[in-house]
Amino acid sequence: MSRIGKKPIDIPSGVKVALKDLTIDVQGPNGKLSRDLPEGVNVQVEADQILVQQGEASNANALQGLTRTLVANMIEGVTKGFTRILEINGVGYRAEIKGKVLNLALGYSHPIEYALPEGISVEVEKQTKITVKGIDKEVVGATAAKIRSFREPEPYKGKGIKYADEKIIRKAGKTGKK
Repeated sequence: MSRIGKKPIDIPSGVKVALKDLTIDVQGPNGKLSRDLPEGVNVQVEADQILVQQGEASNANALQGLTRTLVANMIEGVTKGFTRILEINGVGYRAEIKGKVLNLALGYSHPIEYALPEGISVEVEKQTKITVKGIDKEVVGATAAKIRSFREPEPYKGKGIKYADEKIIRKAGKTGKK
């Protein structure tokens, strides 16, 4: 039995949840999200709670926990939103935002221009701190991972783009013979 899947999801005030066939729509103060649910679970929307129950599928236990977490993230996204913070380390490495395009100078011979996906906003602080915000946790994480992939942190000097809460394990450089 899934321990997470059995927990009911509380619906905060100001959030509307609509269930139609295998599609759930969540609308709140920050926006609207929609998701198709897997067939192995049964979702019930009550007055102030959502219950996710196992269906007949062989992997219903895993689907129950997954579905409950996805729906809970949708509700949290339309009420609070999600944030991911990236830091840029390196001499001459910087970022700036122009409209819906993030311009990055990361030591390559050319600047990198990354068009932001729909529903994502980016703030740049001091040219070295990037804050990715949005209501869909999956898109926020994917966008932050894509930005990080342009110059991943290297283990010797730590230059590159890293998550703010990431710890880079440093390696010792070359040492001469003694």
